[in-house]
Amino acid sequence: MKGISLFSSAGIAETYYNELDIDIVLANELLEKRVKLYKHFYPDTEVICGDIQDKEIKKRILTAIDSDIELLVATPPCQGLSSIGKNKTQEAFVSDKRNFLIFDVFEIIDASNFNYILIENVPRFLKMYFPYEGEILLLEEIIKLKYNDKYTIEIDVLNASEYGVSQSRPRAIIRLYKKGLRWNLPNKEPKITLEEAIGHLPSLEADEGSEIKWHFSKKHNKRDILAMKHTPAGKSAIKNEFYYPKKENGERIKGFHNTYKRMSWDEPAHARTTNSGNIGSHNNVHPGRLQADGTYSDARVLTILETLIVSSLPEDWDIPEWATDNFIRTVIGEAIPPLMSKKILQGIEYES
Repeated sequence: MKGISLFSSAGIAETYYNELDIDIVLANELLEKRVKLYKHFYPDTEVICGDIQDKEIKKRILTAIDSDIELLVATPPCQGLSSIGKNKTQEAFVSDKRNFLIFDVFEIIDASNFNYILIENVPRFLKMYFPYEGEILLLEEIIKLKYNDKYTIEIDVLNASEYGVSQSRPRAIIRLYKKGLRWNLPNKEPKITLEEAIGHLPSLEADEGSEIKWHFSKKHNKRDILAMKHTPAGKSAIKNEFYYPKKENGERIKGFHNTYKRMSWDEPAHARTTNSGNIGSHNNVHPGRLQADGTYSDARVLTILETLIVSSLPEDWDIPEWATDNFIRTVIGEAIPPLMSKKILQGIEYES
């Protein structure tokens, strides 16, 4: 099956599409650096770099869509919607133009003849109201008004942790498929804990390496390391009575209950965001283990290898030398875990 990908970033979600005989022949991404990484992974795919809202870029996309392309996968940016972003109110949503990129997706759909369409985003996407034809409607209402005659429409919120990924990452999954075709959701699976996923890897302290590919830790400042060494699994250093996060001048750092927080061994990882390399950000610290001196090991964020594992990426992933630690964490944080994406598309029933 041939398909196209919009808002492709580095193509992380497409990692296992080849196992489904899905060939993404066309992709569109705004940022050149992400296009460079996309082309590293998928050299045979035509990638149009540019803003989909630009008329010339959109024209190039539409011109490249052949009649034998059956699948559209679209992941409009969610920074304007994410619950950890700055936008918290409907007024803020409306003022952020990124939240209206879904209408550019509609333009592509309207001008084409796809059999299957997958749109995914953060769950909050489904609760945002959009101005449409003189009314203020939820996205689901707009989609049904536009496409109910042609497509079966199914909208769900699925969590990657229930589909073979050791990461709690809920996503809004919108499936449109032509009447008469079938597209089944995957069956839920037992959750994979961090102990099961990364517990076998050797312990590392901050700025320490190993002989295992991609298993080396980031450098953190000594104040943060000290605070986390006195913080057990599942807890935040923010609540420590004495060993709490401090500024250089010794002033206590204020934060939320999930900042400077260790993950738990008996649960999947928390969602890996674009800021997963920041020890003070949300739920980023390795669970650690109690040591003989009463402190806890692994006062650091997850290594790249651990991040690959909990994001369902190959452990021997072919990361190019020019891609920095922060850049790799960013593109992983932007993407739906690829195993989840694969299992969603695996439910398509089609004739070859």
